Amino acid sequence: MKHLKQYSTYKNSEVEWLKSIPNHWNVVKAKRIFFESSIKGYPDEQLLAATQSKGVIPKSLYENTTVTATKNFETLKLVEKGDFVISLRSFQGGIEYSHHRGIISPAYTILKPQEEVAHKYYRYLLKSKRYISGITLLVTGIREGQNIDTSKFKDSYLPLPPKEEQTTIANFLDYKTEKINRFIKKKKQLIKLLKEQKAAIINQAVTKGLDPNLPMKDSGIEWLGDIPEYWKVRQLKYVANCFPSNVDKHSKEDEKEVRLCNYTDVYKNDFITNDMKLMVATAKDDQIEKFALKKGDVIITKDSETADDIANPALVIEDLESVICGYHLSIMRPYSKLIGEYLLRVLQCKPINVQFELCSNGVTRVGLGVADMRKAQIPLPPIEEQVEISNFIQSELKTIDKTISTIQKEITLVEEYKTALIAEAVTGKIDVRDFKVPEKETSLAMVAEEALNYNKSSE
Repeated sequence: MKHLKQYSTYKNSEVEWLKSIPNHWNVVKAKRIFFESSIKGYPDEQLLAATQSKGVIPKSLYENTTVTATKNFETLKLVEKGDFVISLRSFQGGIEYSHHRGIISPAYTILKPQEEVAHKYYRYLLKSKRYISGITLLVTGIREGQNIDTSKFKDSYLPLPPKEEQTTIANFLDYKTEKINRFIKKKKQLIKLLKEQKAAIINQAVTKGLDPNLPMKDSGIEWLGDIPEYWKVRQLKYVANCFPSNVDKHSKEDEKEVRLCNYTDVYKNDFITNDMKLMVATAKDDQIEKFALKKGDVIITKDSETADDIANPALVIEDLESVICGYHLSIMRPYSKLIGEYLLRVLQCKPINVQFELCSNGVTRVGLGVADMRKAQIPLPPIEEQVEISNFIQSELKTIDKTISTIQKEITLVEEYKTALIAEAVTGKIDVRDFKVPEKETSLAMVAEEALNYNKSSE
């Protein structure tokens, strides 16, 4: 990081992931920095969960947890604030910092920092990109990164700066990451508002038309309300051929090679194009004939983890080369009285899409049956008006989509800057010993400027 100074002298740490370190830093085995704790017999303490995204927090705040359920709370291990927990089946480092006091499954290993350690410094180090990149040597299990071998961890080497310096580095990162996180939060809030604006434009156009002076009538459907009096309401089965795909991701020698449009391709995009990087798989002749995607097709996601996130649509806007619709998706192929782009916008309209949410079913994952998909009702203007509505929406959304894309790129840039800043600071690649929290708060806009400058200096 050229905009931040480096230490005057360095030495070889002889640790592959760490590389060079400041000359006055030490490198020691982890067992000198942490000692293992296994205190039990505190059944009245709150239950904790070890999470990758938030560290060790109360189980009540994080339902999706791998904490082992038990009725014998006497056997659970005590965790103090500032301790570290080696979590199970973690793929992102797996050594989590505890923000709270409580008890956790005896299957976890509890590590307490020694007195010469500033625990916040190691909170950053053990979750840094540089450290995680080198942790593969410490793992066990069927899959790489599944479990961390505690004995190997204790014998692995970590940097040990002077304690005062550890504290300064942690304070520097606290200040920087807090500003970065606030910046990202504000940008995500802006994206949310822009998406709400998009939704309002789509909802108005596909349910009320483009002319506010049109005479209206009751659609006869509570969730739809009034529609232009000459519009119709039709079930999807009368205006489109709706059918689910059964093509999986496996490749077989006796099948033909195809490009597979998968769940994420549809979920993350409004439009499916020929230049997309699609997965290569194989399919049978009859599958190719039935599920080959055509211009004007609308594809929807037919299952999800939650009912309110089902039936996300994407439109095939051009002729495709050997692209097949994959499993977990359904194809809606419009008949002559319906155009694909209008159907896309109809399915993006929340009051209409809610039909799929209400009829989906499942426990751990909800699914949408083909019968329920076909009986969904949509407003149907004349074909010429469908074209006008589709063109209007496309024009109105163009600027909004461009703004959202710009903001998302900015967020990505700042997140990469945050990752790099942490890695550089905790491994001594930048010298922040003179850091003091500024008396005057700087603008959040400076975060993006710093990230941009860093990106340029790294090229």
